[in-house]
Amino acid sequence: MLRPLSEDLFIKDVPFRVSGFDLGARMTVIRLSEGGLWLHSPVKLDAETRSAVDALGPVRFLVAPNVMHHLWLGDWAAAYPSAKVLAPAGLRKKRPDLRIDVELSDVMDVGQSPDIELLLAHGIPKFEEFVFLHRPSRTLLLTDVAFNIHESSSWLTRNYLKLCGAYGRLAPTWVLKFMVKDKAALRAWRDRVLSWDFDRVVPCHGRVLESGGREALREGFAWL
Repeated sequence: MLRPLSEDLFIKDVPFRVSGFDLGARMTVIRLSEGGLWLHSPVKLDAETRSAVDALGPVRFLVAPNVMHHLWLGDWAAAYPSAKVLAPAGLRKKRPDLRIDVELSDVMDVGQSPDIELLLAHGIPKFEEFVFLHRPSRTLLLTDVAFNIHESSSWLTRNYLKLCGAYGRLAPTWVLKFMVKDKAALRAWRDRVLSWDFDRVVPCHGRVLESGGREALREGFAWL
């Protein structure tokens, strides 16, 4: 149910379609060095998933990494009332029904652990996406700023990504590029992320890139 990528890093992949596109989705679970679990972009909660997560330890944090990835967050928040829900400020307006305990910010320490660093992808205000670095495993977590889809049964998905130059590689789509309002700010974000110590990249959509992540990210955002 949960695939380990390292001793304290696990993922769960699920099918996911939106507007005719077959993108797949992924939740990442981090076991923090000081104890407890940190869940990035939680997927649909079912008994099997809950059992697998509970077997790793107590859930301490539930993270919505941008204003798009929130569909099942409410179910997890209800199931784990003692867990803190972390989300971008803009999600309060979009989901007034959702309990949000901590608003994500560049100037915070993610509210919980020295294991994790975060940075807002500046210049894309409609996304409000935060990327995260899991320092112990040298892993970068991305959500919608870039996909890494190498195969799809969907003709629409394959051809759209090919037209974007984002099929079979780690790269942003036209949707992301269209939403950029400040390229200089996004360039600064890219350069800051490239200064981080990571090798693996775990996107929410597409393949996990086990190595070469920094160079792949540099190439994917060379258009800036």
